[in-house]
Amino acid sequence: MTSPVLRAPAELKYAEELDWLESVDDAPKPFSWRLSPRMVRLFVLGSERSDGLEREIPQKWFGDRSFVERSIVTLASDRGLLLIGDPGTGKSWLAELLSAAISRNSTLVVQGTAGTTEDHIKYSWNVSMVIAKGQSRQSMIPSPIMTAMEQGSIGRFEELTRSTSDVQDALISILSEKYVSIPELDEDNIVFARPGFSIIATANSRDRGVNDLSSALKRRFNFVRIPIVTNKRSESEIVRFRTVELLRRHRIELEVPPTLLDILLQSFADLRAAAAAASSDDERLESALSTAEQIGVLEDAILHSQFFGDRTLRAATLAGSLVGSLARRSPEDLAILNKFWHGVVEPRSKQDEGGPWTEFLHGGREAIATLS
Repeated sequence: MTSPVLRAPAELKYAEELDWLESVDDAPKPFSWRLSPRMVRLFVLGSERSDGLEREIPQKWFGDRSFVERSIVTLASDRGLLLIGDPGTGKSWLAELLSAAISRNSTLVVQGTAGTTEDHIKYSWNVSMVIAKGQSRQSMIPSPIMTAMEQGSIGRFEELTRSTSDVQDALISILSEKYVSIPELDEDNIVFARPGFSIIATANSRDRGVNDLSSALKRRFNFVRIPIVTNKRSESEIVRFRTVELLRRHRIELEVPPTLLDILLQSFADLRAAAAAASSDDERLESALSTAEQIGVLEDAILHSQFFGDRTLRAATLAGSLVGSLARRSPEDLAILNKFWHGVVEPRSKQDEGGPWTEFLHGGREAIATLS
């Protein structure tokens, strides 16, 4: 690309790395895959010394190895892959990395919403060309899914359960028959999928009941459930990885003190424990308290420190960002956070008198008072 973009897809961001992996990959590749399954896994999870590579490949997705391996095996079969889990568990990022490694194109994406129609996953028409020359393959606008079929690539469908049942049902024939009929045309009226075509869909487990998948569609997907990362070490690695990317993207030179990262991780762990012990939804924060939301809190605090502070990340700023990001319902979420600050943060500050927990306590109280 000749000019910078706000967010480059994985195949562009890691283009040099993918080129190198492809040059040293001599293992068998399924269909039209650019990398072998072993190299796809290595690209996603990073290399180890036992891999015997001449260069280190950094880890890009943090989670159980078995999830990645099952996903790769599914994509090498004739079934679709459905990544399901709570918000912020890295489903979309994993789908993007897999698509980039397998097809070198992760941008063939359909975003599922209540307004998504069958045209979005099949085809539509260029009206001006139809008026001028009639319906033909030249005047047809293929969907990202149809383009993936023609190229033998991976197509992606984000938030599948947010689409209506009609749209979901249209996927059944694509996944089972591997072709799309174009009844408007008399000739060249079937688009067949080339070898290598598959679909990676994502679904939010909290959307259960919005538009449940039919049994017929479920049978055409292999399910991989992505849990929330609760291991403190793994979560710390994810937050650090994303923070480094954030600082590089914004060209910010700012150090994140390990003590503040520990406070952030511990606060989310305590809030999750409180949510698990709550007896009703009114006693739980609306936030999913995911790793992605931790990263969002940290990003907010870093940018606030850079633009409106002294370019030093402080505990009070972090506390204000946490309250501002998680207090979505008023007064319910504010009451929950106020209780958390009195029952959890305050005792920790007394054990760490004069330390960062004390500053975190005061910063949070001030933010809660401002929003109340």
